Amino acid sequence: MKVEIYSDIACPWCYIGKRRFEQALDGFAGKENVEVVYRPYQLVPDAPATASPHREWLAERYGPQSVAMDARVAELGRAEGIGYDFDAALHANTFLGHRLLHLAETEYGAAAQGRLKEALLKAHFSDGVDVGDRTALTEVAVGAGLDRDRVTAYLVGEEGTAEVRAQLAEAREIGITAVPTFVFEGKWAVQGGQEAETFRQVLEQVATEIGERRPAPVQVAPAGEACADGSCAV
Repeated sequence: MKVEIYSDIACPWCYIGKRRFEQALDGFAGKENVEVVYRPYQLVPDAPATASPHREWLAERYGPQSVAMDARVAELGRAEGIGYDFDAALHANTFLGHRLLHLAETEYGAAAQGRLKEALLKAHFSDGVDVGDRTALTEVAVGAGLDRDRVTAYLVGEEGTAEVRAQLAEAREIGITAVPTFVFEGKWAVQGGQEAETFRQVLEQVATEIGERRPAPVQVAPAGEACADGSCAV
């Protein structure tokens, strides 16, 4: 079974959704036959190259309620083992990070890409790292097991740029409008940071579907909380 997860590095619900999906996958009997690949999506594609404080950016967008928004996400994150630090977080363009994830998948494999995705999310949301900075990204990538010289050369050039832009365009073409969105076998989609139990049920349903080759579509839960066009459910 192949699961493609459309998400952004700067999406708090993508982090929560990742943890919940992994919890479900860990308890799934057929987990050794599941390939998980991360696909790019940018909530704020026009974010400037120079990072700015997350709190300031969010306050400009939502006003005083932005503090409560962050507080709620942080509380939910703690239940999943995530330590959000929105005071330290930086609003940054995530395109370079998506290029790195493409490198990880194509040259190191899906497992390495998953490790890098986790490292990038932690760097952005917990460690106050500028994930739009090449030097900072290099350190995150090396920490996740990628070769320093390869990453350095890759980020100063244009490798992967066309491929990532094509994947971003494809996401729009197939109707991805919010993240995280989990696409199973290229046919069935689950949107949002669903509870782990929901993901477990979907994994079992899809496994049955592709095993028995029945034509009926899988019934999945309504969309969970997600982020779209630079805004997140609160």
